[in-house]
Amino acid sequence: MTPVIFDLDGTLIDSLPSLTKAANELLDRRGLPALDIKTVEGFVGRGERVFVERMIAATALRPEDFEELLAEYMPIYKTAALETILMPGVVEALTSLRAEGVPLGVVTNKPRAPLIPTLETVALTPFFDVILAGDDLERRKPDPEPLFHAMRVLGAESCIYVGDSDVDAETAKRAGQVFVLYTEGIRTTPMEEIPHSVAFNDFGMLPGIVRKLTEG
Repeated sequence: MTPVIFDLDGTLIDSLPSLTKAANELLDRRGLPALDIKTVEGFVGRGERVFVERMIAATALRPEDFEELLAEYMPIYKTAALETILMPGVVEALTSLRAEGVPLGVVTNKPRAPLIPTLETVALTPFFDVILAGDDLERRKPDPEPLFHAMRVLGAESCIYVGDSDVDAETAKRAGQVFVLYTEGIRTTPMEEIPHSVAFNDFGMLPGIVRKLTEG
C-alpha cells in the first residue's frame, strides 16, 4: 500500500506560536524588541540554521555571533516545543489511515532534539513507522534524499507527501512524488503558486483524498 509521509511544522502541528516564543526569548536576553508572529512565519521551513540566519537579518543581532546564537537558541526551542498543539482533526485522520493499513511517516527539517519532545507532547509518535528529523541525514528538504530515505525504510517505491509550504512542494517534485497541500499551515508563498495534486483545509478530508489518489 502506498505510504503517506507528512511534513510536521504547519502540517500536523501548529508550531508557530512556540517558535515565536523561542525567538523572542532569545531577543529579550539581548535587550532587543520582540517580533510579531507574522515576521517569524517567514523564518520557518528550512531548519534551525536558516531560522537563526533570518532572525539575525530581521533584527539587530550580529551575524558574527551566529554560532553562539544558534547554540543558545536550540535549548530554548526545545523547551518551547513542549507548548506545541495539533492542527484540528489530525488524530482522527491518522487513526483512520492507520485503520486502513496505510503506512505513515514524518519527514521534517526540525532537528531531533526538539522533534522528539514535540511528538511526545502531542502523542503522535505511535502513529508513524518512520520519523526522520532534519539533522538525521547530511541533506535536508527540499533536497529529495530525506523523502527517498523514508520511502526506503518503508519499503516503498512511491508515496504521497503531505505538507504546507513551497519547501514541501519542491521536495515532492524533486523526488517525483505526489504532493498534497494543507492550506492552513505556514507559508510565505501564495497557495496558487505552490504546485500540488490536491489541496485540503480540513484533515477530515485527507483519508478520502488518499483513497482516491491510491485508487487512481
